[in-house]
Amino acid sequence: MPYNKALEERINLTWLEEFPTKHPDVELKKMFGGLAYLFRGKMTVGIVGDELMVRVPAAHMETVLGEDAVRPMDFTGRPMKEFIFVEQEGFRESEQLSRWLRLGLEHAEIQLAG
Repeated sequence: MPYNKALEERINLTWLEEFPTKHPDVELKKMFGGLAYLFRGKMTVGIVGDELMVRVPAAHMETVLGEDAVRPMDFTGRPMKEFIFVEQEGFRESEQLSRWLRLGLEHAEIQLAG
């Protein structure tokens, strides 16, 4: 299944608006049958089909997993650590998408600092 190109455009615009100084450090890479956004080589978010895939810092996982439209990423048949899928209703609004991008970027920055 190809990834959602409209979502790719929304993510690209949101990166430019929300994180203009960090945007040059973002690389797009085909992964998981979709598209992944890497910040300085660390995964932040991605698109798999019509869903958003997000790397979430461990400290936020319990809260995030309790939200509607969110489930653990189980791409391999078992949940992957600090990865989630967000269904379309979970990023329909611009503020929602921005939040997921911020969480993905926070995860990457934690990884880079560690």
